Amino acid sequence: MASPQTVVIGFLGSQLDAGQGAGRWEKWRPTISLVQHEDMAVQRLELLHSPHHRSLAELVAADVRTVSPETTVNLVEMPLKDPWDFGEVYAALYDWVRAYRFEPERERYWVHITTGTHVAQICMYLLAEARLVPGVLVQTSPPRKQRAGNPGSYALIDLDLSKYDQIAQRFERAHADAVSFLKSGIATQSPRFNALIDEVERVAVRSKAPVLLIGPTGAGKSHLARRMYELKKARHQLAGPFVEVNCATLRGDGAASALFGHKKGAYTGAAGERAGYLRTAHQGLLFLDEIGELGLDEQAMLLKAIEEKRFYPMGSDQEVESDFQLVAGTHRDLRAEVAAGRFRDDLFARINLWTYTLPGLAERSEDIAPNIEHLLQLHARENGQAARFNVEARERYLRFARSAEAIWRGNFRDLSASITRLATLAEGGRIGLELVEAEIERLRWLWRREEAGAPPSGRAEALLGREAWAALDHFEQLQLDAVLTVCAKATSLSEAGRALFNVSRTQRSVVNDADRLRKYLARYELSWERISA
Repeated sequence: MASPQTVVIGFLGSQLDAGQGAGRWEKWRPTISLVQHEDMAVQRLELLHSPHHRSLAELVAADVRTVSPETTVNLVEMPLKDPWDFGEVYAALYDWVRAYRFEPERERYWVHITTGTHVAQICMYLLAEARLVPGVLVQTSPPRKQRAGNPGSYALIDLDLSKYDQIAQRFERAHADAVSFLKSGIATQSPRFNALIDEVERVAVRSKAPVLLIGPTGAGKSHLARRMYELKKARHQLAGPFVEVNCATLRGDGAASALFGHKKGAYTGAAGERAGYLRTAHQGLLFLDEIGELGLDEQAMLLKAIEEKRFYPMGSDQEVESDFQLVAGTHRDLRAEVAAGRFRDDLFARINLWTYTLPGLAERSEDIAPNIEHLLQLHARENGQAARFNVEARERYLRFARSAEAIWRGNFRDLSASITRLATLAEGGRIGLELVEAEIERLRWLWRREEAGAPPSGRAEALLGREAWAALDHFEQLQLDAVLTVCAKATSLSEAGRALFNVSRTQRSVVNDADRLRKYLARYELSWERISA
């Protein structure tokens, strides 16, 4: 098979390529140098030029044929009114490239970026990067000592970065460092969580769109939002502050005032002017935790602020501006809230572009061990006192922490409090078996007390919706919540069924745990696909 022919595309250098008389051959001219290299055979040169440089283009074309008779020169007139106008130059080049007949199977294309205005060079680069020109860049350089006939040097630049191992490795290291930063340096093992954080990293550094974090209390929504902010600020993508608001604490007129600010006298008790959280977050990141608790009026005002970057403070007839990035958090299923009319569908559509569900600690049993090590290191830094489990104590604590008995209702808050107690009480910095057994009993007591004191109000309520949840007896609420807790730890309907029917299944001649669990869930219009989503 014949080697592909080389085609060079480049602008005429109105200054660098200029020259009259015999003296021009003593000068380095970049376009002429392209065909002077012994190891570089150019079959065709597409020479772009403006109409008023036609005579110079013809002279350069004649000189190219003198040096390299085998090179065909096509003069391409580019009628540009302003060669420094980016829009005009790019549009003209784009139109020419789109009409050009590229044949990559028999020709290879080099885009010459040494000549032309800086704007033209940038446009040529962008067209090659977008693969609208299926080739590489060629950059020519003059010789160190000018001599007649010395072509200098040239370098080929392939914009396919995958071919540059060192560059690719640096990008990969930067990505890995950012992912580790978002995870606070914790070597998490959960494939689901790691995949989630990997995508969050890419979104955090590439997008300014709202992000929605869904998960139970204590799953780390606030922590992740703050790490996203710190990552973006380190890359100079944000200049303003991190502002965190728990919407569940906002009520009545105070909600609109806290978020959007107010003028003096806007309502009874408004003794002075208030900026509000949205204005405070200008050029920064606003984290609205439990956004599902906002009233419908505040939701409508928030939608306008997100879309238009401006809003009216309470009692004011003048709009104010604030350009912030929004990260919202909730433990509710906002789809169900929209269906029930408690959350605006237009606001949900606006904040639902990037939605991530953070699993609870009970769903990430493989990450308990690395988080324990992280919490022990954190305790040592903050208190100047290191603490470590002995082997037997560590195995006992992990066995309990990963069991179905450990419901981790408060998620990482429960784990953090537990490790803090153990590290504080450790004599000589050693956490022994006796201390672990006492802590396990404390956790059992804590979770039993919470269950007895009030009905669960987490995942089961979110799945059923408030009205359906409130219609259940307390007994049914407790039972359904317990079933969903077991299901959350299982990888399949059958596995969950085996755990739930662990005694009665041994007394049956035909065992079908999955079918029994499926029928139970169907009573509440639930399915495995829905609860495991």
